[in-house]
Amino acid sequence: MSVESSPVRAEVRHLSPVGNDDIAALATLLVDCVDGGASVGFMQPIDVARAAAYWRGVAAAVERGERVLLVADDREHGIAGTVQLVLAQPENQPHRADISKMLVRRSARRAGIGAALMRAAHDLARESGKSLLLLDTASADAERLYERLGWQRCGTVPGFALLPQGGLCDTTYFYRLLA
Repeated sequence: MSVESSPVRAEVRHLSPVGNDDIAALATLLVDCVDGGASVGFMQPIDVARAAAYWRGVAAAVERGERVLLVADDREHGIAGTVQLVLAQPENQPHRADISKMLVRRSARRAGIGAALMRAAHDLARESGKSLLLLDTASADAERLYERLGWQRCGTVPGFALLPQGGLCDTTYFYRLLA
Protein backbone atom coordinates (compact mmCIF):
# COMPACT_ATOMS: atom_id res chain seq x y z
CA MET A 1 0.00 0.00 0.00
CA SER A 2 1.37 3.41 -0.96
CA VAL A 3 0.73 6.74 0.77
CA GLU A 4 1.32 9.79 -1.38
CA SER A 5 0.56 12.99 0.47
CA SER A 6 2.71 16.07 0.54
CA PRO A 7 5.30 16.26 1.97
CA VAL A 8 5.66 12.57 2.90
CA ARG A 9 5.62 9.61 0.50
CA ALA A 10 5.54 6.26 2.25
CA GLU A 11 5.14 2.57 1.50
CA VAL A 12 3.58 0.25 4.11
CA ARG A 13 5.23 -3.14 4.41
CA HIS A 14 5.28 -6.16 6.70
CA LEU A 15 8.63 -6.24 8.50
CA SER A 16 9.88 -9.78 9.02
CA PRO A 17 12.52 -10.64 9.92
CA VAL A 18 13.45 -7.52 11.88
CA GLY A 19 17.12 -6.69 11.34
CA ASN A 20 19.53 -4.53 13.32
CA ASP A 21 19.09 -1.56 10.96
CA ASP A 22 15.32 -1.86 11.39
CA ILE A 23 15.68 -1.91 15.19
CA ALA A 24 17.86 1.23 15.06
CA ALA A 25 15.31 3.05 12.88
CA LEU A 26 12.39 1.92 15.05
CA ALA A 27 14.25 3.01 18.20
CA THR A 28 14.76 6.47 16.71
CA LEU A 29 11.05 6.61 15.85
CA LEU A 30 10.04 5.60 19.38
CA VAL A 31 12.34 8.21 20.94
CA ASP A 32 10.86 10.89 18.65
CA CYS A 33 7.31 9.98 19.66
CA VAL A 34 8.03 9.81 23.40
CA ASP A 35 10.00 13.07 23.24
CA GLY A 36 6.91 14.57 21.60
CA GLY A 37 4.72 13.52 24.53
CA ALA A 38 3.19 10.28 23.24
CA SER A 39 1.97 8.05 26.06
CA VAL A 40 3.10 4.70 24.67
CA GLY A 41 4.49 3.00 27.75
CA PHE A 42 7.75 4.91 28.24
CA MET A 43 8.81 7.84 30.40
CA GLN A 44 11.08 10.76 29.48
CA PRO A 45 13.92 10.88 29.09
CA ILE A 46 14.12 7.83 26.85
CA ASP A 47 17.34 6.95 25.10
CA VAL A 48 17.94 4.96 21.94
CA ALA A 49 19.41 2.02 23.89
CA ARG A 50 16.24 1.53 25.96
CA ALA A 51 14.08 1.95 22.86
CA ALA A 52 16.21 -0.58 20.93
CA ALA A 53 15.84 -3.10 23.78
CA TYR A 54 12.05 -2.79 23.45
CA TRP A 55 12.22 -3.38 19.67
CA ARG A 56 14.48 -6.42 20.12
CA GLY A 57 11.70 -7.92 22.24
CA VAL A 58 9.16 -7.12 19.53
CA ALA A 59 11.46 -8.69 16.92
CA ALA A 60 11.54 -11.91 18.96
CA ALA A 61 7.73 -11.92 19.18
CA VAL A 62 7.53 -11.41 15.40
CA GLU A 63 9.89 -14.33 14.90
CA ARG A 64 7.67 -16.53 17.12
CA GLY A 65 4.58 -15.50 15.12
CA GLU A 66 2.95 -13.75 18.07
CA ARG A 67 2.98 -10.31 16.43
CA VAL A 68 2.98 -8.77 13.00
CA LEU A 69 5.05 -5.62 12.62
CA LEU A 70 4.09 -3.15 9.91
CA VAL A 71 6.18 -0.13 8.97
CA ALA A 72 5.65 2.84 6.69
CA ASP A 73 8.85 3.76 4.88
CA ASP A 74 9.24 7.24 3.47
CA ARG A 75 11.79 7.59 0.74
CA GLU A 76 13.66 10.43 2.41
CA HIS A 77 13.89 9.39 6.08
CA GLY A 78 13.26 5.63 6.20
CA ILE A 79 10.73 4.35 8.74
CA ALA A 80 8.15 7.09 9.30
CA GLY A 81 5.59 5.00 11.18
CA THR A 82 4.76 1.60 12.59
CA VAL A 83 1.96 -0.46 14.11
CA GLN A 84 1.80 -3.95 15.60
CA LEU A 85 -0.91 -6.54 15.28
CA VAL A 86 -0.80 -8.78 18.36
CA LEU A 87 -2.05 -12.18 17.22
CA ALA A 88 -1.19 -14.23 20.32
CA GLN A 89 -4.33 -14.27 22.47
CA PRO A 90 -5.75 -16.54 25.17
CA GLU A 91 -7.17 -19.90 24.06
CA ASN A 92 -10.76 -18.69 24.37
CA GLN A 93 -10.17 -15.64 22.13
CA PRO A 94 -8.80 -17.00 18.84
CA HIS A 95 -11.03 -14.61 16.88
CA ARG A 96 -9.42 -11.38 18.09
CA ALA A 97 -6.17 -9.42 17.96
CA ASP A 98 -4.86 -6.25 19.55
CA ILE A 99 -3.42 -3.18 17.87
CA SER A 100 -0.31 -1.91 19.64
CA LYS A 101 2.18 0.95 19.37
CA MET A 102 0.80 2.87 16.40
CA LEU A 103 3.56 5.45 16.02
CA VAL A 104 4.19 8.10 13.37
CA ARG A 105 7.25 10.36 13.35
CA ARG A 106 6.22 13.89 14.35
CA SER A 107 7.48 15.41 11.10
CA ALA A 108 5.42 12.91 9.07
CA ARG A 109 2.05 13.29 10.79
CA ARG A 110 -1.17 14.31 9.06
CA ALA A 111 0.02 12.83 5.77
CA GLY A 112 -2.09 9.66 5.81
CA ILE A 113 0.57 7.35 7.26
CA GLY A 114 -1.39 6.41 10.39
CA ALA A 115 -4.50 5.62 8.33
CA ALA A 116 -2.49 3.54 5.85
CA LEU A 117 -0.86 1.56 8.68
CA MET A 118 -4.23 0.89 10.30
CA ARG A 119 -5.85 -0.21 7.04
CA ALA A 120 -2.96 -2.60 6.44
CA ALA A 121 -3.36 -3.95 9.99
CA HIS A 122 -7.11 -4.47 9.36
CA ASP A 123 -6.31 -6.40 6.17
CA LEU A 124 -3.69 -8.59 7.88
CA ALA A 125 -6.06 -9.31 10.76
CA ARG A 126 -8.74 -10.49 8.31
CA GLU A 127 -6.18 -12.63 6.46
CA SER A 128 -5.23 -14.14 9.85
CA GLY A 129 -8.84 -15.10 10.54
CA LYS A 130 -9.50 -12.38 13.10
CA SER A 131 -12.93 -10.78 13.35
CA LEU A 132 -12.42 -8.42 16.31
CA LEU A 133 -9.68 -5.88 17.01
CA LEU A 134 -9.04 -3.96 20.24
CA LEU A 135 -6.81 -1.01 21.08
CA ASP A 136 -6.35 1.73 23.62
CA THR A 137 -5.05 5.26 23.24
CA ALA A 138 -4.30 8.35 25.28
CA SER A 139 -4.22 10.61 22.20
CA ALA A 140 -7.15 12.75 21.08
CA ASP A 141 -5.64 12.92 17.57
CA ALA A 142 -5.48 9.12 17.43
CA GLU A 143 -9.07 8.87 18.69
CA ARG A 144 -10.25 10.95 15.73
CA LEU A 145 -8.26 8.76 13.33
CA TYR A 146 -9.67 5.53 14.76
CA GLU A 147 -13.23 6.82 14.65
CA ARG A 148 -12.80 7.84 10.98
CA LEU A 149 -11.63 4.27 10.28
CA GLY A 150 -14.74 2.69 11.80
CA TRP A 151 -13.57 1.97 15.33
CA GLN A 152 -16.14 2.10 18.15
CA ARG A 153 -15.34 3.75 21.47
CA CYS A 154 -15.87 1.47 24.48
CA GLY A 155 -15.08 3.95 27.23
CA THR A 156 -12.42 5.97 28.96
CA VAL A 157 -10.50 5.03 32.09
CA PRO A 158 -9.48 8.16 34.02
CA GLY A 159 -5.90 8.40 35.28
CA PHE A 160 -4.93 5.12 33.61
CA ALA A 161 -1.27 5.89 32.88
CA LEU A 162 1.40 8.54 33.21
CA LEU A 163 2.30 10.92 30.44
CA PRO A 164 5.98 10.62 29.43
CA GLN A 165 6.83 13.87 31.22
CA GLY A 166 4.75 12.92 34.28
CA GLY A 167 1.13 13.50 35.27
CA LEU A 168 -1.81 11.17 34.86
CA CYS A 169 -3.66 10.74 31.57
CA ASP A 170 -6.88 9.04 30.60
CA THR A 171 -6.96 6.07 28.22
CA THR A 172 -9.79 5.35 25.81
CA TYR A 173 -10.55 1.83 24.61
CA PHE A 174 -11.83 1.05 21.10
CA TYR A 175 -12.94 -2.05 19.22
CA ARG A 176 -13.51 -2.75 15.54
CA LEU A 177 -15.49 -5.62 14.06
CA LEU A 178 -13.99 -6.85 10.80
CA ALA A 179 -16.30 -7.91 7.99
